[in-house]
Amino acid sequence: MAVLPDRRPRGLRVGSVERLCDDAVALTFEVPGDLAELYAFRPGQSLTLRRTVGGREERRSYSICAPAGGPPRVGVREVPGGLFSSWLVRDVRPGDEIDVLPPSGSFTADLAPGARHVLIAAGSGITPVLSIAASALAVPDSHVTVLYGNRSSETVMFADELADLKDAHPERLSIAHVLSREPREAELFSGRLDAARLRTLLPLSVPVADVDHWWLCGPYGMVTDALEVLAELEVPRDRVHRELFYVEDVPPARREATVVPAGPGTPVTVILDGRTTPLDLPAGATVLEGAQRARPDMPFACKGGVCGTCRARVTEGEVRMRRNYALDPAELDAGYVLTCQSEPTGGPVTVDFDS
Repeated sequence: MAVLPDRRPRGLRVGSVERLCDDAVALTFEVPGDLAELYAFRPGQSLTLRRTVGGREERRSYSICAPAGGPPRVGVREVPGGLFSSWLVRDVRPGDEIDVLPPSGSFTADLAPGARHVLIAAGSGITPVLSIAASALAVPDSHVTVLYGNRSSETVMFADELADLKDAHPERLSIAHVLSREPREAELFSGRLDAARLRTLLPLSVPVADVDHWWLCGPYGMVTDALEVLAELEVPRDRVHRELFYVEDVPPARREATVVPAGPGTPVTVILDGRTTPLDLPAGATVLEGAQRARPDMPFACKGGVCGTCRARVTEGEVRMRRNYALDPAELDAGYVLTCQSEPTGGPVTVDFDS
């Protein structure tokens, strides 16, 4: 029987802190040899970081920006007033230790030789896109196009690394920077990466029908606009991968339910790291909320239906998700849910995090 990984967070030393722009940094973690296999990642995955503030555990998920095979490195842009991001961007120094969960996430795919990739990102959405682009270019005969939206040239994350990739692969990599608050020489690259601009830009940038993988990462508006345009261009949905960095003005808001009623409820069985845990889930509680009482090692980060860290497959029963901005249709069809958003709709439920 295969040995399942232990997905508890470990304390990893920060090896370097690199300033990307005024409000963003890249943190590289040092992984001891005995943990190297546990922290090996696929391009496009993320790390969940943990810290305790005022007696309360806080977790945040940050995408890995390193190419496959490199040390884990995440890009962080400061959110105004952000409890976690401000600490990482302003206070963390090399040598500090941070609790880090093993890599997770499904915003990734096998990178076959000769494939053509188009990556559309805005703001900090470039973080996993950089990992995917660099990893794809390491595969023979792959071609990569990056469309990257920002407010101005001063807010571009990883500008030097993108330029270095272009210099290293001039025939196989194309990069277009689109700036919303800084005029460009070509009007096509001045403005937001919205549906109208993408309708014009995509057919001019790539042979749409020949693209094997489309990667979308950024704010909700950009991602949904890109999905709309790709549907109009008759791109098969299974070629499109998307990830959100934040969701703006989309109800319902994240619900902070840290205390759930006691007493019998819906029978729920949780399978995690090879252990099976039965519990009674009170009415109105999500699977994650109930399971955390019995299994403090449950994987989670945002609890808002965006990051996908708490993803699991329902193997018995049915649940209703309050919101979902992380799972693709194929994952939903396969029975995957976000446990932070899932409530049972009737009888017993079994969720398998190991599937």
